[in-house]
Amino acid sequence: MNFPLVRHLDVLVGRRGVVSRRQWLRGLTAAGIAGNLSWSDLLTVQAGDLRKRGRACILLWMKGGPSQFETFSPKPDHANGGETKAISTSVPGIQIAENLPGVAQAMEDLCVIRSMNSKEGSHPRASYLMHTGYVPTASVKYPSIGSFVTHQIGDPAEDLPGFVRIGNRSQGSSGGGFLGVQYDPFVMSNPGRPPENTGLSTGEKRYRRRLRLLDRLEEDYADAGGKGRVDDHHSLYDKSSRMVLSPSMNAFDLEREPDKVREAYGDSSFGQGCLLARRLIESGVTFVEISHGNWDTHQDNFNRSRDLCQQMDQPFAQLIGDLKQRGMLERTLVIWMGEFGRTPRVNARGGRDHYPRAFNMALAGGGVNGGQVIGETDSGGQEVADRPVGVTDLLHTVCHSLKIDPEHENMSSIGRPIKIVDDGEVVDEVFS
Repeated sequence: MNFPLVRHLDVLVGRRGVVSRRQWLRGLTAAGIAGNLSWSDLLTVQAGDLRKRGRACILLWMKGGPSQFETFSPKPDHANGGETKAISTSVPGIQIAENLPGVAQAMEDLCVIRSMNSKEGSHPRASYLMHTGYVPTASVKYPSIGSFVTHQIGDPAEDLPGFVRIGNRSQGSSGGGFLGVQYDPFVMSNPGRPPENTGLSTGEKRYRRRLRLLDRLEEDYADAGGKGRVDDHHSLYDKSSRMVLSPSMNAFDLEREPDKVREAYGDSSFGQGCLLARRLIESGVTFVEISHGNWDTHQDNFNRSRDLCQQMDQPFAQLIGDLKQRGMLERTLVIWMGEFGRTPRVNARGGRDHYPRAFNMALAGGGVNGGQVIGETDSGGQEVADRPVGVTDLLHTVCHSLKIDPEHENMSSIGRPIKIVDDGEVVDEVFS
């Protein structure tokens, strides 16, 4: 590719990094470029130069709904705050819960939103909403955030899966939805071990012969009306085969990391998941989701939240620092969130119940302006008092960070175009 073309593409992309296909082609034509490229070349330029740009995302999913009071929004001067105290962070004037001393020292890279809110208070529905931007319906299966991000900016030529999910599957979490099974996550339950069934006990040559035999066996079923299922099956097998035969599989081997680095992340499942996420992003994976919890603290909230924060605190802080030190943080968006928060009032069992009306989350990297807090709740944490942020606002903000057009429409399984995110707006303060 010649340098004038690259410079012209930079002008087309502009500050937002999002142009429509029509605008893109019109710009190429006006520059006298389109006539010199084949259609396949044009698609390659669009996919390679406009969509990817090396962007990636790591979602730290706090399964069960973490208490805002015991994480990023303590209320030590109010009865609703309970026994949890606040500590200062590396940013003067910003305090978070004492349970997160490591994260407190990384505050200059974090943007905390304390005014998240939704109307969904059940785990499956709220998890689905936070992952997709839509409430569940019987007619449409909406794609997960990891799926639509991979669909938009992932590189289909990569050997490794574009979307990897580490840890137990959450209630209500979604996969590729109507985008297709090729955008389902590759799931790993144990980040400390290589993926199961990825070794070739019979050798590569014999393995390839078996794949050709499988293709022939499925031909009759495809001809008899099962072509759609066979195509999905082939898609999965092709992707899996490319992965297991690739030298990029070394990314899953944490033993290749220096002892000092592994010790910094810790030996917990979540810590190993964070280290694996960094390795996968380095190797070309677009989206990694790491599940941690159960944060459903209906009883013994303070002890359980303290324990969960101890498991999460150092790996989270180390991940931010590691990405920053390697020059990866600016292009990698890190999201910390759960499906909702917990009730301001402590119940009779010393727990906090489900509370979607006011909760918190945190962002880092991907152009996010760290060292700030957006939004606030009232003195007792019962209502959002300043700058409410809804789920679709959050997903618009994620799309902006990753240079994705949130209004891009995909055709659903019922033949209706559906936007990546409907309604909502970018929370501009995140980037300023």
